Amino acid sequence: MQRDAASRTTGHEAEEKETGRLEAFSDGVFAVAITLLVLDLKVPKPADLPAGAGPLGTHGLVAALLAQWPAFLAYLTSFLTILVMWVNHHLLFNLIRRSDHLFLYLNGLLLMFVTSVPFSTSLVAAYLERPEASAAAALYSATFFAIAIVYNLLWRHAKGARLLARAASAAVIAEIDSSYRFGPPLYALAFALAFVQLTASLATCLALAVFFSITGSRSRRRPRS
Repeated sequence: MQRDAASRTTGHEAEEKETGRLEAFSDGVFAVAITLLVLDLKVPKPADLPAGAGPLGTHGLVAALLAQWPAFLAYLTSFLTILVMWVNHHLLFNLIRRSDHLFLYLNGLLLMFVTSVPFSTSLVAAYLERPEASAAAALYSATFFAIAIVYNLLWRHAKGARLLARAASAAVIAEIDSSYRFGPPLYALAFALAFVQLTASLATCLALAVFFSITGSRSRRRPRS
C-alpha cells in the first residue's frame, strides 16, 4: 500500500512538472509583449512646449500629455487585455498537466498573436484621430479575434487529447467551455463595429477584457490532488 501511494505521488509530481518549461517560456513572451506597450507613451520634449504657458511651462506640459490620449487609451485597453490573457493562460495550466506536439504549436501560435498586440496598439494610437481610424481599429479587434480563436483551439485540444489533470472537475471544465464561446463572436462584433462605430468597437474590446477577468478568477482553481 505504501508503494502504491509512493507511485501515485511520483506520478503526480511528474504530471506537475511536464508543462513547466512551456509555462516559463509563455510567461516570458507575455512579459515582453506587455512591456512593449509602454513604448508608445512619449515624454514631451521641453523644446516643443509653448513658452510662457504657466509656471515653468506647466500648462503646456499638461496639454502635451493630454494630446496623447489615444496612446494612453490604447495602452490601457491592451495592457488590461494582455494581463487578463496571461491570468487565464496561467489558470488553464492549473488544469493542463501534459502536452503533446500539436499543443506546443498551438501555444506558440497563441504567443505569436499576443506579441502582435503592441503593433496593433501602436496603430490605433497613431490613427485614432485620423480618417484611417476604422482600419486601425479593425486590425486591433481582429488581433484579439485571432487570439480568442486560438485559445479555443488550445483548450479543445487539451480536452480531446486528455492533457488535463485527472482531478479537473467536470463543472469547471463546463464553465470554461461556456465562457470561451463568447470570445470569437464578440470580437467579431468589435471588428464589424470598427467600420461603423469606432468607440463601440474599442469599448467592446475593453468590456471583453473585464468579462474574462471576472469569469477566469471565479471559475478556475487549482484542482486538488
